[in-house]
Amino acid sequence: MTISAAPIHAGPPPLRDRPSCADCPIRYRAVCAHCEGEELLRLERAKYYRRIPAGQVILCAGERMDFVASLIDGVATLTQTLEDGRTQMVGLMLPSDFLGRPGRDRAGYTVTAITDLNLCCFRRAPFEAMMRDTPRLPARLLEMTLDELDAAREWMVILGRKTARERIASFLAILARRAAALKRLEPRGQIRLALPLTREAMADYLGLTLETVSRQFSALKRDGVIRLREKREVEILDFDRLLVECGDGEGAG
Repeated sequence: MTISAAPIHAGPPPLRDRPSCADCPIRYRAVCAHCEGEELLRLERAKYYRRIPAGQVILCAGERMDFVASLIDGVATLTQTLEDGRTQMVGLMLPSDFLGRPGRDRAGYTVTAITDLNLCCFRRAPFEAMMRDTPRLPARLLEMTLDELDAAREWMVILGRKTARERIASFLAILARRAAALKRLEPRGQIRLALPLTREAMADYLGLTLETVSRQFSALKRDGVIRLREKREVEILDFDRLLVECGDGEGAG
């Protein structure tokens, strides 16, 4: 069966049809966070937006990639498939994450929208030219890459050493911190989250069985750590209590 990627290679719309970067909800966390003045205006002129429906494959691993993008809202998965067809989810893309690698013209992973997405896109070649002329862009991209490296190391600990209960708690803590960061807040007290993954997908991502995930959610609810809502919503009743459940004193990074 052939899977087609989303048609996101069209050219940019006229400047008047594109919202201002000043109104962007991820402005201070995106790759353009440090750009000002003429640098920001140059990005404004080059950007174009694409909305991707849930379930759409954005890129297939190994596919030629002629664009890079910042995720404005929504969630996407990164997956890798072995030669025998086995598939592993290797990451999640959340708002303000950067899709693509300057200097690489092939996608490293298959990227799939699991909710409706909004992407702020740039053609890869012009973006790489801007990186050579705009030192703030590569500096910010380096910061984001190092943050991603720290997160990958933390995830190795979560998968390699934590119990099932600690993995669920750490995953919720990561989502809570990211949601709060978009509002320039520190997570505290009660926090309501919309879970981006089904329990089956969460089990795959956390290296657990579906039964174990359901059992641990029920246990956290019974112990007064969370409250389960409808439509894949979870309410963290006390963020500090959740951090204790993460098993590392400070919770997931």
